[in-house]
Amino acid sequence: RGSGQAVTAALRRAGAEVIAVGSNAERLKQAYGNDDGVSTFVCDLADRAAVEELAASVQDRGGADGLVHLVGGWRGGKGITGQSDEDWDFLHRSLVTTLRNTTRAFYPQLAASEHGRAVIVSAAAVDSPTAGGANYAAAKAAAESWMQSMADGFAREQKAAEKETGHSAPLHAAAVVLVVKALVDGDMRRAEPEKSFEGFTDVAQLGQAVKNLFGTPAAELNGRRIRLA
Repeated sequence: RGSGQAVTAALRRAGAEVIAVGSNAERLKQAYGNDDGVSTFVCDLADRAAVEELAASVQDRGGADGLVHLVGGWRGGKGITGQSDEDWDFLHRSLVTTLRNTTRAFYPQLAASEHGRAVIVSAAAVDSPTAGGANYAAAKAAAESWMQSMADGFAREQKAAEKETGHSAPLHAAAVVLVVKALVDGDMRRAEPEKSFEGFTDVAQLGQAVKNLFGTPAAELNGRRIRLA
């Protein structure tokens, strides 16, 4: 919740119209019920048909310029043999299935936008996976691979436009991976005031990083993997 609120706040300060999507109506109300500037949609992002319906609703409102995928979750186990099927199914559903559904549904809108951005938050665990976190690191790596494919798709859209018109066409959509060790918000700091959270990225920094992507040329971003301190 904290990461979503931080990202929506940063985008709204920049003048963007923001839609927050979640699977739980009560949690959405708790996060945004007092904020008239954020529209909310309840949607199970693991349900392809529901996501397609969501994308159609957004298209009716003018279309999306950005998709920030903040669906997460972590499951670990003791060594390789402790990586359960139940944990894998959970992680695959939350980290990969929801990403595939949302990016496929919103891809046409992002590709058509003058400043389309697709963004995920990945983990440093992909760089140095451990036996105990094998399920998690593998799911995150799959999500990153999917984003690289998105980046290739956007680049091909640019080349197709150049071929059709016979003129140079600037790249205007980008798929970006933001990498963190872990995220921390105010509630976490208050719950454990003695903890330093060393190496964690504050959600406010995440929000600022996402906002900055929309002011950076797509050609400088597409396919990049950006580490946040």
